[in-house]
Amino acid sequence: MRCLEIKRDMGDDDIAEVTRLLDAAARADGRRPLSDHLYLDLVSGGHDGFAGLLAFEPGHDHPVAYAQVSKGNGSHAFELVVHPHHRYEMATIGPDLMDAALDVVRAEGGGIVNWWVFEPTSAHSALAESASMQQTRTLHQMRRRLPTERHATIDTRDFVPGSDDESWLSVNNRAFAEHAEQGGWTIETFSQRQQEDWFDPSGFRMHERDGRVAGFCWTKVHHDGHGVSDPNHSGDDGEIYVIAVDPDFHGLGLGSELTLAGLDHLAGLGITSALLYVDAANEGAVAMYRKLGFEVAATNAAFTAEVESRPGTVPERQGPC
Repeated sequence: MRCLEIKRDMGDDDIAEVTRLLDAAARADGRRPLSDHLYLDLVSGGHDGFAGLLAFEPGHDHPVAYAQVSKGNGSHAFELVVHPHHRYEMATIGPDLMDAALDVVRAEGGGIVNWWVFEPTSAHSALAESASMQQTRTLHQMRRRLPTERHATIDTRDFVPGSDDESWLSVNNRAFAEHAEQGGWTIETFSQRQQEDWFDPSGFRMHERDGRVAGFCWTKVHHDGHGVSDPNHSGDDGEIYVIAVDPDFHGLGLGSELTLAGLDHLAGLGITSALLYVDAANEGAVAMYRKLGFEVAATNAAFTAEVESRPGTVPERQGPC
């Protein structure tokens, strides 16, 4: 009989236990299983709207699966990771964790829940359907080799921590006002990212016009064997992590130029493979990246449901823990 623990705060031992599960999944899949904002919510111990769900089975000294709910910009994000040795049980583990996670959202007032899945299979679609979730978004991972044939023609500078934080935050939140994951950031959210080992101010290219930040290109390096791997490439990967132009400066071609500035920086580090993520519905951005030599390499999908409020208390444990 499976046991399920639901935690609103994660202690050091809890984080270590979940991290071992995530590492096992990463070794099996060649990529880190949780998105950045959920992972940072986990390792910080959990914020308001957080719930970590750990599934255990008799005879196993490790969690067989982990699911997480994190509150974002006007919605809840849900992700599910099953230990590689227990994926044959996905048909029962998945629904157990999905039902418990949605109960958490119901108890907290309900709302929109987004479940992101990397390269969804029929099993993912069946689980989504059982929870009355519909596929609402498709996210392309696009890739190209470096260096590029073209290079940036605009001036950019390094991000300056402590000095650029507020101006960057303003541009980011204006550019992503309707975005569930990237919009609505706070200084605390941003500070978390700056504490990550991969954060490099020189890879965070800032462009100014008329004394204002007009746009930025924030890059990230995935070192060999970590992060998002390319099966045809054994070295480090460079990512265009976040890129945006302030709405006041739209129409000037800055999107392409900032992308090139980021790619120039990555190529200068000796990196030969670049990737980025873009919403498939953003046809203009997809077309721009294709013109810059990117091609679709993988696809993620978001399954979405609107959960009604059902006030009550969700038990901390389900089953014979």
